[in-house]
Amino acid sequence: MEVRLQKILAQWGIASRREAEEMIRRSRVRINGVLAHLGQKVNPQTDKITVDGKPVVTKQRPALTYLLLNKPAGVVSTCYDPQGRTTVLDLLPQELRQGSGIHPVGRLDTDSTGALLLTNDGELTFSLTHPSHSVPKTYSVLVKGHPSEVVLQIWRQGVLLEGRKTRPAQVRLIESFSTNSRLEIVLKEGRNRQIRRIAEQLGYPVIELHRTAIGPIQLQRPKQPYLKPGNYRSLKDDEMRFLQQQIKHTPIKDSAELRSVINHDMVQKKE
Repeated sequence: MEVRLQKILAQWGIASRREAEEMIRRSRVRINGVLAHLGQKVNPQTDKITVDGKPVVTKQRPALTYLLLNKPAGVVSTCYDPQGRTTVLDLLPQELRQGSGIHPVGRLDTDSTGALLLTNDGELTFSLTHPSHSVPKTYSVLVKGHPSEVVLQIWRQGVLLEGRKTRPAQVRLIESFSTNSRLEIVLKEGRNRQIRRIAEQLGYPVIELHRTAIGPIQLQRPKQPYLKPGNYRSLKDDEMRFLQQQIKHTPIKDSAELRSVINHDMVQKKE
């Protein structure tokens, strides 16, 4: 049976669906020796698929893996870093890194810490990073100064960033210190360095930014120890059910839509 090429690459843990589309666009994928094109369908049983000249062995699909990592500061949210910095994959044991296709879902800034999902389920990655989704992400943010209730309300209602207003957010004061304040912020979008840029624009620069939860997936589960920085754990059954719901509710129309999603993501990464 023929299946879209990007779906095959995602299902077999080669790349996320979005990354697979970009690999095809960059002429890194061939089908039976011929350069692949966007939207192409293949038969994984009969067609020979290669990425960067290496064959994709579709008969040995890696087991799907779903992890929650507490990313430490100074670690980059990528699979590879040309500058030689530590990546989130470097925090995993060798047996999980090699040939599994595990990659981060979305990203956290190098200086930011906290909850980050890792998986080799390309369909899930596509779903969770699709612009139509509004999975809430919760952050604990230490800022300089003491923002007033008026400032917090402005933040809640949305702030213009590069001519486009941010979605409404939940913002509340958790604790005040002599010169700083700790806020809890819940976002339903993930624009590049969004919290840091808004805080700077409002006059209260971020000192520390820590993501505590992605939807109901938390670093601190009830009656369980806190997941320490640099550590990871497998997702629980209730967390998996939540993620499966996200896949079901993702609208996937055609290759043109996928290209739009890819271009948006590439722009975000270049900022």
